[in-house]
Amino acid sequence: MKRYIKTILPAAAMILSLGLPSCSSDLDVMPIDPNLQTKERINSDNLLNKCYANLAVAGNSGPDGDCDIDGLDGGTTGFVRQMFNANELTTDEAICAWGDPGIENFNFNTYDAQQPMLRGFYYRLYAGISYCNQYIADFGAVDAQKTAEARFLRALQYYLLLDGWGNVPFTTAVSSEKPQQIKRADLYKWVESELLDVQNDLAEAKPEKKGEEGYGRVDKAAAWLLLARLYLNAEVYTGTPEWGKAAEYAKKVIDSPFKLYTTKKGNWSPYQQLFMGDNGINGASQECIFSVIQDGEKTHSYGTTLFLIASTTNATEIVNPDGKSVGMNTTEKWSGNRARPDLIKKFFPQTAPQVDAYQMTKEAKDDRAIFTGNGRELENNDPSTFTDGYGVCKFNNWYTTGTAKNTKFPDTDFFFFRSAEAYLIYAEATARANGGTATAEGVGYLNQLRSRANASTKAGYTLDDICDEWSREFYFEGIRRPTLIRFGKFGGNTNYNWTWKGGAKNGRNIDKHYNLFAIPSSDLNANGNLQQNEGYKDNQK
Repeated sequence: MKRYIKTILPAAAMILSLGLPSCSSDLDVMPIDPNLQTKERINSDNLLNKCYANLAVAGNSGPDGDCDIDGLDGGTTGFVRQMFNANELTTDEAICAWGDPGIENFNFNTYDAQQPMLRGFYYRLYAGISYCNQYIADFGAVDAQKTAEARFLRALQYYLLLDGWGNVPFTTAVSSEKPQQIKRADLYKWVESELLDVQNDLAEAKPEKKGEEGYGRVDKAAAWLLLARLYLNAEVYTGTPEWGKAAEYAKKVIDSPFKLYTTKKGNWSPYQQLFMGDNGINGASQECIFSVIQDGEKTHSYGTTLFLIASTTNATEIVNPDGKSVGMNTTEKWSGNRARPDLIKKFFPQTAPQVDAYQMTKEAKDDRAIFTGNGRELENNDPSTFTDGYGVCKFNNWYTTGTAKNTKFPDTDFFFFRSAEAYLIYAEATARANGGTATAEGVGYLNQLRSRANASTKAGYTLDDICDEWSREFYFEGIRRPTLIRFGKFGGNTNYNWTWKGGAKNGRNIDKHYNLFAIPSSDLNANGNLQQNEGYKDNQK
């Protein structure tokens, strides 16, 4: 896979954002090559920046320049963009109108080893792992905390490969040797061990605002939350549940200084502020455990929050609670992604109103229902028609103060980890250990999420209720596919179907092998050590 990764040049736009020093002489292009003495040419802080920047930008040349992944463009390999496509378009939440190669495969659950966007996501993750391996090899003895951050980022990307592809190539070395394939259960053990080992060397759990030291960098709470997520899915990954450990690490996050954001500003609800242009500075970052930083003037990407904003708008939506400011405060309007009716029905089981987004939350009696039905059809009768489906206005570039630095590229950071996730993990894990019914403490945590959204609280929750609550709280944030798999509602004879699942208008069961993605054909052809996942015939060995 190394042949797809071009350089370890630091992304200059990220340096100030992460609070690490820069040196202009360190900005010479250098290929990843274990025979080159990178530590003599590259500043350690700049290389750590590159480890982070891999999640935020396509490469070193800006959004329209060369991409770090050879042979693919920045949009195809954008980390957040392809995490969204892989984990949202394949589910009951999102569908896309575009005809780009691979979109239909996502919409209809027909992806295979040739899927170009999954290939881009796969190589983006391995690029990040390569940068982290390089940092650890050359600078692992320089600073214990920074080395722990690089190891965490490597573990995070291996976690996403574990979740999406299962048995994958694995190496922690900088080497030209072709890596061996690791079993999913063994990779689970490695990720667990790595996170447990680095947690004490990470910074103390502490919320920061954009521009403050530590914002956009991982700390102990990030390790706890990733462990909680790993343990919550342990039964899927290894066959053995770990509900107690999932609840234990979720509770560490809940009891940490990171708290649910509950402050209303003007007419913007606390929930809306988590996804706005000033989410890094408006106070909402008290909930953000790890942020992928964006900056309208310095950090430009077509694959991060601009994608989440522009792909969901045709510039007719009104999400601003002033009721008159049209659009998402970006000039980009790509008219692609919108909701499947199954998502809307989680807020409106009977009839969904055809009103603007700023009115929809009041109709739903839930601040999380940030959708527009004005000029839209609820049903996705034609997947290629953008207005066949309610618009999703969750992410935008508005400021609570009304201003933004750039009205093309947003300042909206992507909150990869929010403390709200810990509340749901704890509630679900303890419910599963309690015979499928939420415990009193779990009910309390779920009700805190609903109260924050001005939704009515409940006296009790079943597992199906909790599955729906995951969707209401985290739709379009890139975690729906693994959630449905964990609940037994994705591949196999689940009889939980949604519009266009499996390519049928009313949905149909899909084969269980779709619970894993196929190893890209390009990697199978390049590395004879690899075996294709079961059920995919392409290049099966």
